[in-house]
Amino acid sequence: MQDWQDALLVYSTESGKIKPEHKTEQRSVSSDGIVRIHRETKGRKGKGVSLIKGLDLPTDELKKLGSELKKKCGCGGAVKDGVIEVQTDDREKLRSLLTDKGFNVKLAGG
Repeated sequence: MQDWQDALLVYSTESGKIKPEHKTEQRSVSSDGIVRIHRETKGRKGKGVSLIKGLDLPTDELKKLGSELKKKCGCGGAVKDGVIEVQTDDREKLRSLLTDKGFNVKLAGG
């Protein structure tokens, strides 16, 4: 029988929901070093989103790059699990912006 002190604390009546102490940083890294821009509409009510995968950058740099891309495209987006989501269908503009920053970029998917 496991001791109650070894169990993972998830909720406390004093402070509410408890977040895990150590969170592993997730990166979307491609094995060939190529950054790929995917287009996705599934689960987004038909609105197109460009997903930028394969960037080997820390989370804070990903967020900085994501906000810069969103500003230059004039749209919204997010950074989730090492993937930059930009709410635009203009993948060519994203490609040129990333190429200017020195990344090797390919368009992938629809």
